[in-house]
Amino acid sequence: MRYLADLLTLSRFILAIILLILAFIGSPAENAFIIFLVAEFTDTFDGTCARKWPFPKNKTPKYRKYAAQFDIVSDVLLAAAQVLFCTLQVNWIVGLIVIIYYTLICGSLELILYGKFFGHPDNCTKNSLTKRNFPLAKKIVLTRRYLYTICLGIVNAFILFATSWPAPVKYGLFIFGCSIFIFIWFFLRQRRKHISRDAVDIENILSKQKSHKA
Repeated sequence: MRYLADLLTLSRFILAIILLILAFIGSPAENAFIIFLVAEFTDTFDGTCARKWPFPKNKTPKYRKYAAQFDIVSDVLLAAAQVLFCTLQVNWIVGLIVIIYYTLICGSLELILYGKFFGHPDNCTKNSLTKRNFPLAKKIVLTRRYLYTICLGIVNAFILFATSWPAPVKYGLFIFGCSIFIFIWFFLRQRRKHISRDAVDIENILSKQKSHKA
């Protein structure tokens, strides 16, 4: 069971690659929607499995050193594949808007927040907003993550309604998805923190730095 979390993350990476291929070959929207749904299922439970069945410190495989990075790469690849499928096969206008948001707006925000493109809370520069005004930086990070999550939901909704499934099935899945998101956001604190993990990371890192200085 200790390897279950790693297998789930690996399967999400493979599913993301499959979704990328489907975007280029023009596969039906039904296939893309199901693959993304399964991949999101693995994302929901890989962290839980890792916490429930951890490796003993003296028996941790060497590859686990890069587990966090691989998890992030699989998430980004999956999101990119989903947006690309929407752009090429469903609605290029919606896809293009989301791509612009991801690349230009999120990239610019990272430059402001961390002082560098593709930055991270643990290596932000001295002139970054995170170091100068942490409360404001945290609000921006949270807002960015909220919009990021909503964008993924919108893209997935467009893919859902592009399927050939009967209208009751489409609307039923749409309402079910919205209900799950609302439940997670308002009732599951742990998952809500996962959605806004950048802000949580910033707060933890800065608090550790203050404790070391003290």
